[in-house]
Amino acid sequence: MNIQWLGHAAFKLVESTGTIIITDPFEKKDIGYDMLVSNPNIVTKSNCSASTPNSVSGDPLVIHAEGIYEVDGVHILCVGDNDTVNENGDYNNLIFKFRMDGVDICHLGHVKSECSVELSEAIGSVDILLVPVGGGDCITADMASEYVELLMPDVVVPMSFKTRDTILDLDKVDLFLRQFEDYEIIYTNSPVEFDRTEFDGETTKIIVFNK
Repeated sequence: MNIQWLGHAAFKLVESTGTIIITDPFEKKDIGYDMLVSNPNIVTKSNCSASTPNSVSGDPLVIHAEGIYEVDGVHILCVGDNDTVNENGDYNNLIFKFRMDGVDICHLGHVKSECSVELSEAIGSVDILLVPVGGGDCITADMASEYVELLMPDVVVPMSFKTRDTILDLDKVDLFLRQFEDYEIIYTNSPVEFDRTEFDGETTKIIVFNK
């Protein structure tokens, strides 16, 4: 399977069968730059009340509720962030875990709370962690590092941070990376291919997508 960062908390996840998932798509007016995307099979939204933006084409299945899903051979677990329940009883943040080609990818959405043992147990084993690091209405770089320590993924991909064109008041990714100077850090502009045989549970590397 491969992963491409589309900006902010949006990623394009592609399984070898051709199934495409887009996470947290956005509009330019909200983030500051365009999000280009092909026709996905599935769209996941960490904010269950958010509308699906015009940047998504086609007629994908939209998942924005807790539960376990099996779609086109992809297993999806959606867990509510208990610290973000609003007055209507809905979650302001949903956490997704995808199993694609035998690889477990966790997208923390717009998580606001510190990582707890209860939450880590609900999420379970993680190979690749997509974690917000820029603060704002999400966790800070310090809090993000705690998620890395507790979930112990093989690969960490920071998201939701300040870029050249971001209009949101966020921190740059550097604040997060300074806490992992002894780790292997890879910078890329291209989608990254992953194979389940790569994950040994012994080391952690950080992949930073440039925008």
